[in-house]
Amino acid sequence: MRVALVHDWLTGMRGGEKVLLSLARLFPDAPIYTLLHVRGSLAPELEARDIRTSFAQGLPAVATRYRWYLPLFPRAIESFDFSGYDLVLSSSHCVAKGAIPGPKTLHVSYCFTPMRYVWDRYDDYFGPAHMAAPLRWAIKPMAARLRAWDARTASRVHRFVADSAYVADRIRRYYGREADVIHAPVDTDFYTPGSQPPGVYDLVVSALAPYKRVDLVLEAYRGTGRSVKIVGTGPEAGRLRSQAPAEVELLGYVDDAGLRELYRGCRAVIMPGVEDFGIVPLEAMACGRPAIVHGEGGGLETVVDGVTGIVFREPTAASLRAAVDSLGSARFDTLALRERANAFSRKVFEERLKLFLDKALAQPRSSS
Repeated sequence: MRVALVHDWLTGMRGGEKVLLSLARLFPDAPIYTLLHVRGSLAPELEARDIRTSFAQGLPAVATRYRWYLPLFPRAIESFDFSGYDLVLSSSHCVAKGAIPGPKTLHVSYCFTPMRYVWDRYDDYFGPAHMAAPLRWAIKPMAARLRAWDARTASRVHRFVADSAYVADRIRRYYGREADVIHAPVDTDFYTPGSQPPGVYDLVVSALAPYKRVDLVLEAYRGTGRSVKIVGTGPEAGRLRSQAPAEVELLGYVDDAGLRELYRGCRAVIMPGVEDFGIVPLEAMACGRPAIVHGEGGGLETVVDGVTGIVFREPTAASLRAAVDSLGSARFDTLALRERANAFSRKVFEERLKLFLDKALAQPRSSS
């Protein structure tokens, strides 16, 4: 069976690329098609694969400014020819699900989210707080065209798989399609408890993008005297660094081994945004540490309030601070945290996805 993997872009090892790593292990001979690839930004196992890029690879400054080329990405993903494949397996949060399958090709899309930039997170990227009026007005018709393209091309997918029930609901709302839920995996073989007791700092691991709501962390910790470390890079890095109080330390990029030590040494991880799923709380649990998450989105599918973490209900700094305050009296069992993470292990994910794909390949194809 000839299989092609399709991924939006390859610029670092975030949650989506960790899922792609599992897909690549399931199909070791499959080439990976992507809009662009920043060489050296991936795990060696992925870097060694046959990676095929679109014309977007040659655009000026695309490695750092790729988001500015968003209007070109539909045409770029449509430029690939998949007619010789039996199965196209796309992992998509942007345009990968718009890949055009051949007439005899089954297209299964593992969807992290419908394109958040132009649907319910539009204001987080292009709203008045993030963009001046002239540019905002120019972007509005572009976003409308992308929404229309995103909805229309959902018919190119024969079967959707969502990484959470929260995302499955968004697929139903925006695409009018049903999706099976197979939660994204956590590498419980790598992320393991250490021998040290809980640390004196809290931890945020996040892309520094507007919808991640890292601002809430800055305000929640301001003036408390509590230490919080923030791992991650992104377009908001400069602004957040300039506004960070003394309690906040922005660490930038940290490799996997360093991140594991930070998980092991923290009191808890904080996930302040509305996440499609959120792999960070599970990585922390695998290391024996609880998570504080907002009470909306995929985090509610992994964090059990009072057992594996704390849920704060309002999207405010005051609500987050109250949850952080409650950590002082909370008690979490390392074995229970580890057991929760194991339920989302890479092995569980790969077994479930393989069973799903076997059944999908054996059934008649339908995109409606």
